[in-house]
Amino acid sequence: MARRCELTGKGPMKGSIIWRSGKPKKQGGIGTHVTAITKRRFLPNLQRVKAQMPNGEVRYIRVCASALKKGLVVKAPKRNWKKEEAPKA
Repeated sequence: MARRCELTGKGPMKGSIIWRSGKPKKQGGIGTHVTAITKRRFLPNLQRVKAQMPNGEVRYIRVCASALKKGLVVKAPKRNWKKEEAPKA
């Protein structure tokens, strides 16, 4: 399953980790130097949420946290049915 938000389409982004060595000039050193750059991925903060779709269907969707904060998701109503009572003998 793709790591993609079903509402906003937000997916993984590319970036890099920059390794530096040396002491900064502000701290009395001769400055920092980049020694290595490695690639990495920034993944979206996906949450599995039980939501009500526009056609009234209730199902689980994978949505990013920013979409939840914006209020793009309509949460499914809580089920409040009770167990049936056994007949008294």
